[in-house]
Amino acid sequence: MESRKENRGISITLSSEEALVLLDWVTRFNEDENTFQDQAEERILFDLESALEEKVSETFSDDYIAVLQRAREKVRD
Repeated sequence: MESRKENRGISITLSSEEALVLLDWVTRFNEDENTFQDQAEERILFDLESALEEKVSETFSDDYIAVLQRAREKVRD
């Protein structure tokens, strides 16, 4: 993962495996409405989920669970 600050914004670069793992977690996290203290937090995570969905095509794979497991294994320390 790599990040840099741009004109009033922040850019984060993720590997495809990191993006898949993050998308899976954000999707599950967003399903629990009791985890947010403020609607702004919810909005940001929904926007992040949407942005990741546009970039991560593996979520439509027939063997998604296996693909996700391989990504998790690659990302782990």
